[in-house]
Amino acid sequence: MPFNIIRNDITRVEADALVNTANPEPAVGDGVDFAIYQAAGWDDLLAERRKIGKIEPGEARATKAYRLPARYVIHTVGPVWRGGGSGEQETLARCYRNSLMLAEKLGCESVAFPLISTGTFGFPKDLALSTAISEISDFLLEHDISVILVVYNKDAFVLSGRIFSDVRSYIEESDVLVRSGLDQNRPRRILAERSAASSLPPHQAGHPFYPGSALGSASGSSKETKPEDLKEQKLYEEDLCDKEALDLENPYDIDPEELEGFLHGRGETFQQKLFHMIDKKRLDDREVYKRANLDRKLFSKIKSNVNYNPTKKTVLALAIGMELNLDETVDLLKSAGYAFTPASVFDIIIEYCISHEFYNIIDIDCILFENGQPTLGG
Repeated sequence: MPFNIIRNDITRVEADALVNTANPEPAVGDGVDFAIYQAAGWDDLLAERRKIGKIEPGEARATKAYRLPARYVIHTVGPVWRGGGSGEQETLARCYRNSLMLAEKLGCESVAFPLISTGTFGFPKDLALSTAISEISDFLLEHDISVILVVYNKDAFVLSGRIFSDVRSYIEESDVLVRSGLDQNRPRRILAERSAASSLPPHQAGHPFYPGSALGSASGSSKETKPEDLKEQKLYEEDLCDKEALDLENPYDIDPEELEGFLHGRGETFQQKLFHMIDKKRLDDREVYKRANLDRKLFSKIKSNVNYNPTKKTVLALAIGMELNLDETVDLLKSAGYAFTPASVFDIIIEYCISHEFYNIIDIDCILFENGQPTLGG
C-alpha cells in the first residue's frame, strides 16, 4: 500500500529509508535520534553524520543505515514549538516534503517516518499529525512510493477536528442502537440487510434446508417452528424418499440448462462492476487507485482478471477512491460477496465517512487507527 500507519519502534521497521528526527548539530539527541544511533551503531553513523555538519530546520540529509533494516537514514531537523507564530508548521511541512523528495531521489521504494517534532521539541501532536498527513497525501498523488507512518505509542497519536469527534459520537450511538435493538430504521442497517438478502439465489430463498429461508435451516433456526412448517418439511422428505420419484443421478431434480442460465445471469463480477462504475463516472484509472491508496500493480491485476477476488478492504478503498455514495458502495460490496456488518466498528466508521462525503482515505485510515481498527492501507 502507498500509505500505512503502524504502531512500532521505527528502528525495527523494514523500509528503504528511515527518517530520523535529527539534532541540528552532528551530535546525538533524545527520543528517535537516540534510538536510531543506538540501533545503527554509534561510531559509524555519527562519523558519517559529522561529515554533513549542521542541518537547518526543515532540511533533509541522508547517510547509510548501517545495522538498521534499511538502506538509508534520512536526517531531518524539525522545528521547536514556540507558540505557532514563528512559521513552525511550514517548517514541519518542509521536513516531510524534503525527506520524501530525497527518498525518491535516492531510488527508495519505501520510507518510514516518525511523527516529527512531537517529543522534546514540543510540537502539538494533533497539529503535527495533520501536517504530516497533508504533506504525505499531496506527495503520493503525484509520486509512486510507499510511506509508513510509525507511531511508537497511542499517546503520540492525537486527532483533532469536528469530523473525528463526530465519528466517535456516531460509533457510540450505533453501539447503543445495536444493543438495544432499536436500529432497524437506520439507513445502513436497511442497506446491509437488503444486500445480504438479495445475495441468496432465488431457488434457495424459500427452501426449507437453506439458511435464511422462511422455514429455517437443516442445522436449526432461532425462529419458532410452526406445525404447518413441520408438515411441509415431512412431506418434502417423504417425497425425496419415494424411490419412484427419486432420480439417483439428480436427486433434487435440477434442470442443468436452467442452472447454467441462472449462473450466467448472476450479474456482473466485481471487476466488471468496478470498471463500469469507473467509466460511468468518467474517472481516470490512475486517479482512482491513487485516491484509493492502492498499489498500481494491484490495480493492474484487478483490471486484467475478470474474476478477481478482492478483500473487503480493497472493495471499500476503491469505493472511497471513486467517491461512491452509500447505495453504490453496497452494490460494489455485493458484487464481491460482501456486505456491511451492523455491529462492526470498522464498518460503522466507513459508513459514516461515505455518508458524510468524507473521502480522504489517509484521514479515514487515521480515524480507523485511532479507534483501534485495521486500516484500509494495512
